[in-house]
Amino acid sequence: MNDIEFSLIICTYMRPNALAKLMHSVVNQTVYPSEIIIIDGSTNTETQHYFNQNSFKNLKYFLVSASDRGLTKQRNVGISKLSPTSQIVCFLDDDTVLTTTYFQEIIKAFQQNPNAAGIGGVALNENKWLPNLHGIKKSIYHYTFEEFLYKESSRNVIRNVLRLNSNELPSVMPTFSHGRTCGYPITGKVYPVDLIVGMSMNFSRKVINNQKFSTYFEGYGLYEDADFCLRALQYGQNYIATAAQLYHYHDALGRPNQYKYGKMVVRNGWYVWRIKYPNPSLLSRFKWNITAFLLTLIRALNVLNTNQKKEAFTEALGRTVGWFSLLFNKPKMF
Repeated sequence: MNDIEFSLIICTYMRPNALAKLMHSVVNQTVYPSEIIIIDGSTNTETQHYFNQNSFKNLKYFLVSASDRGLTKQRNVGISKLSPTSQIVCFLDDDTVLTTTYFQEIIKAFQQNPNAAGIGGVALNENKWLPNLHGIKKSIYHYTFEEFLYKESSRNVIRNVLRLNSNELPSVMPTFSHGRTCGYPITGKVYPVDLIVGMSMNFSRKVINNQKFSTYFEGYGLYEDADFCLRALQYGQNYIATAAQLYHYHDALGRPNQYKYGKMVVRNGWYVWRIKYPNPSLLSRFKWNITAFLLTLIRALNVLNTNQKKEAFTEALGRTVGWFSLLFNKPKMF
């Protein structure tokens, strides 16, 4: 395992405290990266100061200008800085913290699955699977898999009632795109998927040599990870390795407002749907649109049942504007 060279790319923006926690967890890994590439898009010097004051083995730090700022652009800058001998390229969000064997399990998963294009890990603090101790069967209220169950959210209960939920396994995109995002239970197994969450993406060098992150996704770049994962399937199978574990803390710094987020959910969601299914059937088109409408309606109704009324309203407004914009201004496919 120690003979495999692997690189870690971390793109960051105005999060020095969160990044410091991540770096502490990297130092404590059982297997250490051959190189760590930090691509900093910050508009101040706090992150740079942190690395000036703290030394890390194999670290390369780059502060980018405004023209290279934004997640997809920064990731592509990171790729351009890679050592030619790295066999695996790892991407981590700057608000994650790793368990000590994270990289060890990622490398193990690549070794055991030589056809792997990409492999993702699991955020322990976001995993809501429970042992199915009482043998509960799949219903509109519960999704079951192996010996585990997942309690459906209210929006998924409604989708189940209306038969608008996916029949595919989690993280596999159905023909109408709105798939299951519940991930997999912590079994230690490796599961084939289409989509890997951007917080924890690791790709074979053959993918990185042939693909770059799309410049369609600017700034925060919602779903840029889905776009890259779908295109990576040309070079092998993607997997989720449930033994590769971390924590994801969703630092609010650097995220867009709810209106922009809602608009991106719809427009960027349409874009990645058409990456995998460029010519969907009439039924799939209907199901994509009616599901997008339903999720927008549910978000709007959150104004009545949440304390974050402004956020719910502005996100629903953004989703609505995003949906109508597709009628006359669809995203340009590369």
